Amino acid sequence: MRRIAHAAAFVFALTFVCSPGWSFTPDQANRAAAVKEGNVNWYTSTPFPLVQILADRFTQDTGVKVTLLRTGGEAVLRRFLQEYQAGQAGADVLTMSDAGAASALARQGVFVPFKPEGFDKVVDTAKDKDGQWIAQRVHLIGMPVRTDLVPETERPKTWSDLKDPKYKGKMVMPDPSFTAIQLTVVGMLSQKLGWEFYQALRKNDTMIVQGHQQVFKTMQQGERVIGAEGSDPSSFNKGKPLPNQAVIYPTEGVFTVCSPVAIVKNARNPNAAKLFAQFMLSETAQTIIAENAIHSSRLDIAPPQGQPSLKEVKIIPIDVDYIEKNAKMLKTKFGEIFQ
Repeated sequence: MRRIAHAAAFVFALTFVCSPGWSFTPDQANRAAAVKEGNVNWYTSTPFPLVQILADRFTQDTGVKVTLLRTGGEAVLRRFLQEYQAGQAGADVLTMSDAGAASALARQGVFVPFKPEGFDKVVDTAKDKDGQWIAQRVHLIGMPVRTDLVPETERPKTWSDLKDPKYKGKMVMPDPSFTAIQLTVVGMLSQKLGWEFYQALRKNDTMIVQGHQQVFKTMQQGERVIGAEGSDPSSFNKGKPLPNQAVIYPTEGVFTVCSPVAIVKNARNPNAAKLFAQFMLSETAQTIIAENAIHSSRLDIAPPQGQPSLKEVKIIPIDVDYIEKNAKMLKTKFGEIFQ
């Protein structure tokens, strides 16, 4: 897919490096026991249609059925916590887009450590060192744009450009109370640019929709023509390029948001959960993810077609502890501005 406003390339050496050269023996799932259980319950924020492609491929390869609950990252987390705290956890495997929350739950002993084959190939910042969680995917976040409706000379080049009154009534973005990716972006941009940035977006009549799927649909329908935050539009089109949408990588930096996968302790189907987690990190699954225009968390998997590698873009660091500790405040403040 054609890239727009590609950020100056540089190697983000301290973050995206291969794991040190140590001997690694992967954990193995008990396939026979998993097949006997016959089902795995997966709570996930993985976007459509990728989520169904992965579930179907796992069932095809193993014979184990996937019972799916798919919604936004923050909604996934709320649903899981409500059930878990009531002693009725419905998920065997959890996938969300909030590494801070995943790390906090890991410290509370909610997850089962598991390091399947490929663990040593995952970006260091996209996994818990003890295997409590491992990123299923990494979203490269920029600004989607309708290339047929916004002339190249009129397109924003930086996050701050979105404050320009000329974009009034043209922008759309998701709700951080629904999607953890947007929660991360709001947390970091409000620190970097101040809440005045979001107040300016409110003055520009930015439309708020539930999640990234809705951002994509709103733009495809032509209702809005710029995403004030989003990933590559082709990730919602089975990885196929769109003739009328592309993504702008802001010159002051992009966000890389990882989506942790974790096995829930005392899961109903513990062996199927491990087999599913093992599959999710496999070369097969990670290649499918890249083919659907989302970056793999494994360094040995090529980036999606037409997109830069994670080493080739300027990256704005994410303070996951800040996001985890201030999630409620960030959602409340955002809601107050856009109510």
